[in-house]
Amino acid sequence: MLKKAHPMPNIKDILTISIILFSIIDIIGSIPIVIDLKKKSGHIDSLKATIVAGVLMISFLFIGEGILKLLGIDVQSFSVAGAIIILILGMEMILDRSFFKTDPSTPKTTSIVPLAFPLIAGAGSLTTILSLKAAYSEVNILIGIILNLIFVYIVLRSSDWLEKKIGKGGFDIMRKVFGIILLSLAIKLLKQNLFV
Repeated sequence: MLKKAHPMPNIKDILTISIILFSIIDIIGSIPIVIDLKKKSGHIDSLKATIVAGVLMISFLFIGEGILKLLGIDVQSFSVAGAIIILILGMEMILDRSFFKTDPSTPKTTSIVPLAFPLIAGAGSLTTILSLKAAYSEVNILIGIILNLIFVYIVLRSSDWLEKKIGKGGFDIMRKVFGIILLSLAIKLLKQNLFV
C-alpha cells in the first residue's frame, strides 16, 4: 500500500527519497567514468553538468510523464534508450575503445552528454522520480533532488583530488570494475523494460 503524500516538507520522507536517489544516481560509483571523460575531453564543467542534470530531473518531476506521452514514448522505451547509452559507456571502459567521440573544439559538450545525461540524470533516476510521485509529495521529492545535486557537484569538483588519491593503477582497475557494473546495470534495465 502506498503512503499518503504529505503536502508539507517531511524530514523522514525527504531522507527516504534522498537515499533512494543517491543509490540510483551512484555518483561515487561513477568517479572512474568522470575521470575518464575528463581525460578524453580535457575539461568538465562541474557546475554546468550539475545544473543541466538538475533541470532535467526537476522538469521530469513536474512534466516528464506528460512530455513522454505527448511524444508518444512510454516510460519503458525511455528506460531502454538510457540503458543502451549506459551499455556503450560500460563497453568503452572495459574494451578501452571510444564510441562517444568528443570534438576538441567543443569540450564543454562532455559536461552534458554523457555526464549530465544519462550518467547523473539517467533513465534510472528519471523513472525513479516518476515512481516516487505515487508515494511522496512533489515538495519532498524536489528537496531530495536538490540535496543529491549538491553532493554530485561536490564529487565532480573533487574529481582531480580523487584521481591523485586513487593513482593510475587504481584508476585502471576501478575503470574495468565499474565498466562491468555499468554493463550489469544496463542489462538489468533492459531486462526490466524489455521483458515486462
